[in-house]
Amino acid sequence: MVVQTERDDATWYECEQCGMLFDEKQDAAQHEDTCDAEDPSYIQ
Repeated sequence: MVVQTERDDATWYECEQCGMLFDEKQDAAQHEDTCDAEDPSYIQ
């Protein structure tokens, strides 16, 4: 589920599984469909 949140005077959409933030709800929903709830591979 995508959660709407306010940060830095802006609206963000957060993936509940991994916490990643998106500025577009559609992008967050698309990400969540394939999210594996682990840290993104580019963070090491």
